[in-house]
Amino acid sequence: MTVSFYRINFGRLTRTLLLCILTLVLAGLVSVQAAVAPLSVNGSQINVGSTPTGLAGNSYFWSNTGWGAERFYNADTVRWLKTDWQANIVRAAMGVEDPGAYLQDKAGNKARVKAIVDAAIAEDLYVIIDWHSHHAEDHQAEAVAFFTEMAQTYGQHNNVIYEIYNEPLQVSWSNTIKPYAEAVIAAIRAIDPDNLIVVGTPTWSQDVDKAAADPITGHINIAYALHFYAGTHKQWLRDRAEQAMNAGIAIMVTEWGTVNATGDGNVDTAETNAWVNWMKQYNLTHLNWSVNDKAEGASILRPGASSTGNWSSADLTASGTFVRDIIRDYNAGSGGNDGGGNGGTTACDSASAISIPGTVQAEHFCEQSGIQTQSTSDSGGGDNIGWVQNGDWTEYAIDISQSGEYLIEARVATPTVGGQIQLIANGTNVGSIAVTGTGGWQSWQTLSTTASLPAGRQALRLNYTGGSNYLFNLNWLKLNESVGGGDTGGGGASGVDCEYSVSNEWSDGFVGEVNITNNGSSVISNSWSVEFQFTDGSTILNSWNGNVSGSNPYSFSPLAWNATIQAGNSVSFGFQASKGTFGLPAPTPLISGTICD
Repeated sequence: MTVSFYRINFGRLTRTLLLCILTLVLAGLVSVQAAVAPLSVNGSQINVGSTPTGLAGNSYFWSNTGWGAERFYNADTVRWLKTDWQANIVRAAMGVEDPGAYLQDKAGNKARVKAIVDAAIAEDLYVIIDWHSHHAEDHQAEAVAFFTEMAQTYGQHNNVIYEIYNEPLQVSWSNTIKPYAEAVIAAIRAIDPDNLIVVGTPTWSQDVDKAAADPITGHINIAYALHFYAGTHKQWLRDRAEQAMNAGIAIMVTEWGTVNATGDGNVDTAETNAWVNWMKQYNLTHLNWSVNDKAEGASILRPGASSTGNWSSADLTASGTFVRDIIRDYNAGSGGNDGGGNGGTTACDSASAISIPGTVQAEHFCEQSGIQTQSTSDSGGGDNIGWVQNGDWTEYAIDISQSGEYLIEARVATPTVGGQIQLIANGTNVGSIAVTGTGGWQSWQTLSTTASLPAGRQALRLNYTGGSNYLFNLNWLKLNESVGGGDTGGGGASGVDCEYSVSNEWSDGFVGEVNITNNGSSVISNSWSVEFQFTDGSTILNSWNGNVSGSNPYSFSPLAWNATIQAGNSVSFGFQASKGTFGLPAPTPLISGTICD
């Protein structure tokens, strides 16, 4: 059974081991795994990791000082777009030439862009740094300087995408746009050799066919921008884009709207649906215009909406309501993100599984209704899911090796008596946790119950019931050892516990660890072994603290220094593996051997 976290669990690493790892990292002998998979162009496809995958998210409005949208350029809106809209990519649209734009206010506009990029990296989202210009060729030196700085600051992060020209006008691709693009790309590549770069195309990024006829060939990982507004651009533009992709270039829809090309008008539902279905067909990444409350059809928000998220349905425009559903559905179909959405699969396959015994932070929920993540700096760590009220719910995956009675604990805080948490395992009510008053939103208390859980992989849903007011915050959920016959999956030798966990994972790989504890009174000799078998095709790439042999099943044997396990002591070994299925959670291996049968 596994518990997958989104950051390395350093708690188990010794001080000496940490120093060794740091030394190896600085020496370039060990690489630190990125939080998101790299994006790479492969023919007409953009791969996330090794798989063609379309992302979906939101483009911010012009960043210009005094234009009104700058108040949305903050970490809270990014977090809300991730958790509530389930976006996995955002775009910071930095105005260049117009009043209040970069050329007039470099410090203000750059700070806004960096706020979005920093927040996206922190939330494990992809982010586009957009040179939002119609005349970029007139300011090539400024663009080179800006993107040089951005590459120096963010080039080490897979999250970052450089969009070096938003919407050229009706100018020559080969004689104007391409030479400008090649100069800016060369500056970026001198620092960042491989992050994705997107180049705008003539006629407000509609003439992708002209770029396809004369593509940029001197650099790798180049894609081309396609923009559409459903009320204006119809099948003819989709046909043109298909021709361009058939010619071999990759396309990213860095801006699109549900309304007319003016940014205003009514939502064209039928044509928007046609565009979305077409983008799904070609695994295209797309970002909707725009995160703003300006009184126009393309804005997702009504005037006066909060600048920090927490938007209710009444805050959304007709376009905002429609687009939110589109983004959530699009990302659910392609694996979603760690903020929600299970892609229509069973037992929360896109979430992390909870180990037994083990703890999962509340923000690692698989699905949610009405709740939001909030930061907390208390000793419990992680975020909490807050403002939980009657009818809200979260869900986790659990893997039970043997049915039985299990102790379930929840760390909650509430200023008043809050109701209860109903526990639903695969649709069956298996128990509840009464929520009592703790004296405040950050006054934490651990509450518990026992529940009879069946064996196998399943969805454990937490339904929150009580009064109509907001009830409480949840910080973490813990499943403990069986109190009536359950099995943690270890114990081949008498008095031995074998605990498997995932300390880090990403879209196409993960890091696993086995901790072996000798709870008996006798010394365990060097004859022990542990065997692994993955059922999803995952493969081990490298390992540490043990000798590995075989190929699914794998066999681990100890090194000289950990061959003997004294009574009351523990040893551990770990490995890095490639997932058998891109985008799904790290699998739980079948563990056996002389010590963990």
